[in-house]
This record gives sequence, structure tokens and C-alpha cells, in this order.
Amino acid sequence: MSPTATVRPTVPASRRPPAPGGGDATDVRHRLRAALRHAAPALLGYLAVRLCGLLVLAKWVHVRQHGVWPTLATSWDSGWYLGIADHGYDDSLGTGFNNNSLAFFPLYPVLVKAVAGVTPGSRATIGLLLAIAFSFVAAWGIFAVGDHLYGRRVGFLLTLLWGVLPVAIVQWMGYTESVFTAFAAWALYAVLNGRWLWAGSLAALAGLTRPTGIAVAAAVSVAAVLACRGRRSGRRAALAGALIAPAGWLAFVAWVGLRLGRVDGYFAVQKLWRNEWDGGASTLRELRQYLLYMTKPQLFLVIVSVVLLVSVGLFLLCIAERQPLALLVFTGMLLLVVLGSGGVYFPRARFLLPGFPLLLPVARSLARARSATVVALLLAAGTLTSAWLGAYMLLVWRGPP
Repeated sequence: MSPTATVRPTVPASRRPPAPGGGDATDVRHRLRAALRHAAPALLGYLAVRLCGLLVLAKWVHVRQHGVWPTLATSWDSGWYLGIADHGYDDSLGTGFNNNSLAFFPLYPVLVKAVAGVTPGSRATIGLLLAIAFSFVAAWGIFAVGDHLYGRRVGFLLTLLWGVLPVAIVQWMGYTESVFTAFAAWALYAVLNGRWLWAGSLAALAGLTRPTGIAVAAAVSVAAVLACRGRRSGRRAALAGALIAPAGWLAFVAWVGLRLGRVDGYFAVQKLWRNEWDGGASTLRELRQYLLYMTKPQLFLVIVSVVLLVSVGLFLLCIAERQPLALLVFTGMLLLVVLGSGGVYFPRARFLLPGFPLLLPVARSLARARSATVVALLLAAGTLTSAWLGAYMLLVWRGPP
């Protein structure tokens, strides 16, 4: 059995998300409504778990006399994106550490600026609303992937698991994780359905959203090139998708180089953010420090360390379950980038937030469970734990999420 092989139930065409570019407008609308009805339980479940997190945060914020809106819309990296939307990018490298906006990819602040230009409200509000809206697009894409591969129940559970991750509160913050996950999920869904031009285009948009967009590009390009072997039909579209996929990431890296007048401009910026590749040496060093040597490590750093270790274990399970190659390449590249970086340690659980295929083994195990009560209790425990950890991360932990 090949690594790309999988057994999946037959999903009626009326319940699948509409194939991009196919059918007339009436047919597309009909299929879109049917697909949305099919995904509705997962989306409502996702809404419920995230509202629980929001309510816990609101209660904690009230006790500490903070505000929910500024906590979610303007804190930490949100300020950088809003600054880019307001004033554009820096035009020089400088020498200060952690102080250059060229480290942040452009699509999210461009969207914030564009939508704020035609709607009322501040850019901070627009940025937060965009992140929340894209979180539902991402949840739908995650459901679609799980449903396509293993059926509706797995898709439902996969979506809820993504919504109860330890740092899932970031999905409803003025950050790029929801936007990026939406593009990544639908790009992978397009790959699974052989829609190469859409897969490449969505991967290119992911590459304009976050540095880890290179992982989506690699997944689409590798799958597209392999799909060309031994076949003629669709080869041109697959090759085009493979070429389009890395275009967004490469375009921004090249633009930063031109803006700074040096080929390695983007990587020079990353160096000033202390974010250089070291093959995972610093990650191992931090793991040993927080899990073995420190007598009283900070709780959030322990959580990050556990997330990293569990993610590696889940990736091994994904390989053992012979997930489709595109999903393995995406999560493998994501782990390689996050674990191999020598940059700051504490945001790495957030950096892995888009890696939803890592949760497929857990979703499949829960779907096979005989007791629905046990599954419900586990999800309820995960929801409450995620809600508490989200509030703790934003109000007790003194650094960025």
C-alpha cells in the first residue's frame, strides 16, 4: 500500500464542497449550501468550544480589570500587523533586535487595510473580525479534509480537536494563524481532489501569510509532481499548480531583498529577530532545561514543551497510518521549520497550530470509541482545559503567546 493510499467512504457529490471552477452559478450555490449543511454540526461545535474559551477569558479579564477587546485585538504581534496596515513596512535593515516589520508577511495587514477602507470601525476591530471569520473558513476546510478521508464523524471530531488545542485562543486574536490555516486546509483539500490550480493558488496565498507557508507550497508541489508520473491527463494543470504554489513565499522574500538592496535581506531580518536555523539544537536544549533540569519551570513553557513532544509523536503515528503524502509533507515541513529554528522558544506551540493533520490519529481513535459518553467527556475536558490555558497565556504569562 502506497503512502498516498487511503480508504475513505463515498461522500455524495451534493455534500462535497463545490469543485472550484466547475458548474454554473446556480449549481455551485446549490452545492455550496448542501456542503455547508453537511459541515454545520462541526462548525457549530467549533463555535461552542471557542465561545467557552471566550467566556472564561472574559471572566478572568473582568477579575483582573483588563479589557477583552484590547487583549484579543491589539496585543503583541497584533500591534505589528496593525502598524504595517497603518504605516507600511520599514525601508532599512537597522541594527536593533526584534524591531523590524519586514519579518511579518503581508497578506493579513493588506486585508485589514483593504476591508477597513470600505467599512466602519477601527483597523484593530477589522483585524480581529477577519481572524474570527477566517477561523470558521479554516474549521470548514479542516472538516472537509477529515470528512473526505475518513467520513463525517472524523471530520467533526477533527474540527473540535483543532478548536480545543492548548493555544487555540489565538484563533480568535488579531494574528495570522486562522488566515494561514484556512488557506492551508483548503489547499490540501484541493490536492486530495486533484484540483491543482486551486491548490497552487491557495498555497501561494498561504505563502504570503506566514513564513511557514513554505510547508504548504512543498506539500502541493511534491504531490503535484508525483501526480504527473505515468499519466498524461491533467499533467499540465498539475505542473502549473506545482509552480504556482511557492510563488507567494518567494515573492515576498524577493521583495524584501529588493527593498533592502541585498539578496539575503529577508534572512538578515530574521537574524535580527534571533530566528536562525540551527537544526534543532536550541529546541533540544530548551526541552532539556524545562522538562529535566529546572526545578520550577514556568507553566506556559512546560505546556509548549509538551506540545512539541506530542506533535512529534503524532507525526510518527500519521506516518504509521499512511496518511496521504501531501498531508505528511505539510506537517513534516512544519515540524522541521518550527523545531529546527534557533529563534525564541515560547511561541512554538502557536506556530504548530495550523498542523491540524497531526490530530487525525486522535480523531480516528475517538471516532472508533464505543462509548459516546466517554468521547463527550474527553471533549468537554479538552474544552475547559483549552479555555483555562488560553486565559492563562494572555493574562498570566508575561510574554507573547
